[in-house]
Amino acid sequence: MQFPARLIRFRKEQGLTQQGLADAAQLHVNQIKRYESGTAQPTLEALVRLAKSLHLGLDDLVFDEHDRAPPDDLRLQFEAVSQFSEEEKQTVRELLEGLILKHEARRWSARTTASKPRQK
Repeated sequence: MQFPARLIRFRKEQGLTQQGLADAAQLHVNQIKRYESGTAQPTLEALVRLAKSLHLGLDDLVFDEHDRAPPDDLRLQFEAVSQFSEEEKQTVRELLEGLILKHEARRWSARTTASKPRQK
């Protein structure tokens, strides 16, 4: 579901009109209409105001429920990890952070190497 449809859905679930949401978020009603029609994208400040007015987190307003979920091939592993003790979860976090840092370092190194002019 795209942002305009999510905004409409959440606004209606809260029982708000476009004017009511505009008033609550301190935005002009025409901006709400543009956001809902998809002809304009809200600024970060406007997104924060909308999320607060709708009593939502930014992620709920901006992302589809599956946009931030792990891919299917990792979902079972993450579900299993959720059953670990806090100490075991911390170990998994540290392992993941290390792997992510290693991956980012490799990407950075490859970019740096690729951007250097070759010497003859």
